[in-house]
Amino acid sequence: MIKIGMMIGDRYEILEKIGTGGMSDVYKAKCHKLNRYVAVKVLKQEFSENENFVSKFRIEAQAAAGLMHPNIVNVYDVGEENGIHYIVMELVEGITLKKYIEKKARLSYKEAVSIAIQVSMGIEAAHKNHIIHRDIKPQNVIISKDGKVKVTDFGIAKAATSNTITSNVMGSVHYTSPEQARGGYSDEKSDIYSLGITMFEMLTGRVPFNGETTVAIAIKHIQEEFPSPKEYVPEIPAAVESIVMKCCQKSPDRRYQSMSELIADLKQSLLNPDDNFVVMNDPEMEGGTRTITDSDIARIKRRSNYPDRDPGEHEDTMRLAADVNQEYEEDMEDEDDYDYDPKMERMTTALAVIAGIIICVIIVILATKLFGGNRSERPNNSPIQTQESSTEESQTAPEFVKMPNVAGLTDVDAQGNLTALGLRVELTYEESDSIPAGQVISANVSAGSQIEVGSTVTLLISAGSQGVEVPSVTELTWEEANNSLLSLGFLVNKVENYSDTVEAGFVISQTPAQGNKAPKGSVITVTVSLGKDKVRVPNLMGLTEQDGIIEVTEAGLEIGSISYVYSEEVSKDLICYQSSSHGSYVEPGTTIDIKVSLGIESVTYKCETIISAPTTSEAPDYVSGTEVAVNLTTDGGQVLLDTKYSSFPQAANYYGLKDSGGTLTMTYTVTTPSTTTTNPETGEVTTVPGTTQTKSFTRRIDFARE
Repeated sequence: MIKIGMMIGDRYEILEKIGTGGMSDVYKAKCHKLNRYVAVKVLKQEFSENENFVSKFRIEAQAAAGLMHPNIVNVYDVGEENGIHYIVMELVEGITLKKYIEKKARLSYKEAVSIAIQVSMGIEAAHKNHIIHRDIKPQNVIISKDGKVKVTDFGIAKAATSNTITSNVMGSVHYTSPEQARGGYSDEKSDIYSLGITMFEMLTGRVPFNGETTVAIAIKHIQEEFPSPKEYVPEIPAAVESIVMKCCQKSPDRRYQSMSELIADLKQSLLNPDDNFVVMNDPEMEGGTRTITDSDIARIKRRSNYPDRDPGEHEDTMRLAADVNQEYEEDMEDEDDYDYDPKMERMTTALAVIAGIIICVIIVILATKLFGGNRSERPNNSPIQTQESSTEESQTAPEFVKMPNVAGLTDVDAQGNLTALGLRVELTYEESDSIPAGQVISANVSAGSQIEVGSTVTLLISAGSQGVEVPSVTELTWEEANNSLLSLGFLVNKVENYSDTVEAGFVISQTPAQGNKAPKGSVITVTVSLGKDKVRVPNLMGLTEQDGIIEVTEAGLEIGSISYVYSEEVSKDLICYQSSSHGSYVEPGTTIDIKVSLGIESVTYKCETIISAPTTSEAPDYVSGTEVAVNLTTDGGQVLLDTKYSSFPQAANYYGLKDSGGTLTMTYTVTTPSTTTTNPETGEVTTVPGTTQTKSFTRRIDFARE
């Protein structure tokens, strides 16, 4: 069992747990031999006990260790100790492409293409070394803090697919190629398909195929038409769309035939995103005669030299393949224009394997004849050169530098001089009455000697006549550790990391360790726990119920209650509520409750009101008995009442209304009588006729729900 602080392989000190996956746990460690930080991937117990898997895992990891490329997470070492099987890899500080997509919802086409170019360059380097990844997906692409894109888990996928591994299959089946889904032969073009799916997700924020089970998703990869990313994001340029569609063709012969072809088109799409330069492959008719080219022969040899599958391996996938193939072939019998025949593929694969075996036999016979006689003439003291030794000689000779004299320099100056030469530095301290604190006493490498670049030089530094012993601050709180070290005259460098075993706010580890003596003013690095690693809650709003369940499951969370409610904002059958908000961080396994929209609720209303006479405040000049025009109209424009009343109150009852209220308008007339006046001087009589004026007012009427 791995514990923080333990040493593996006599050189790797486990510092903290930084991640976990379906097959392994990942730890940050320090390589004391080369004085650098590395990532140690440790197989989980259930896989470590599988001897067949462990054997394949070791072989593939060793093959991957030969890959050195800026866009690949490099493998440094592979080993086993006390039943713990591990590989040592380059430590990359950053996040996975999957989390990056979740954070940004979807990427711009320029950013997606730029990332795809870097991923393609890493995969291309592997393909040139006859290593196929077989599990390209955003989870296996890391974006470092300085923006570099690196592909990880090279060689590990083959070991995984050679056994019955199902714990993490839901996350990978979204990116698997049709030939992998059928359990058939997979090659470089399978990686191209998976990269196409990854590009689709970068551009749209979703995967092209989803389903309730892995079988359902696999069948969609084999049978269903691949959707265009422009269906989800119309502004994607035509060239980028064509690249994705070419990568994700059902037939491998219709895809890009190499990563170099794909990289060329990706670069061109950045310059001319709207041009139609992507050439879709149109292979010859399946039944037609085809000349075998030199590249075909090379590929057949490569297939025989690097066999993809062993008899009996991948049992679950083979059972899936049988079901899928039977259903697929029945559906495709009448499709004359479909150019991908599973039977033909199996026949071609069988012929290729037979041809490869024949070629291997011929090579062995020729080699025996060529070297058999020479072997008897070789002197006994002249060893036969092995493949391993020839490989070593073919590698670039190591670079050496001359070790400078650093004695008497300050520790800062000495480290600077050695680092500039490409060397690594490790400091140790010793009390001295004659040498000032912070000055180099000696080095473990003699001045003037040749030393290989990248080697570690250990410097012995004077701690002065009163070196201070470094106390143990592990298991203390950050405040307690900081105060303790400051009180002794040390400077403190705080580093934070997640930990499954140490409570948040407490110290996980320290460097230098307890018991070392160092001068006052030395920097003590303290790693403080952030608690258990959190899981970012995905955005479920607007997804279907099934897609939401898959998103929650893939994020390492659990689905809680599922309820169904009416919603005016979210369409029917889409998620309208999630108990933990998108972007928040929760503990792994946290339960997420969701609510699914039933659409807009069908509600009806009723109007049961009494229309009373106009009041004095509404109509001060209204005279009782005057005829009043009454109009009642709903908020939606439906006229319920349009009549005249001379007496009040009046009842108004209406049912099955779609609106929650309406407006009552009352209109009446006011008539002033005529007036007659007489001029007293002349006796003339003047009559002023009366006037009629129309007035109205409104009332708000609220209806009740039925």
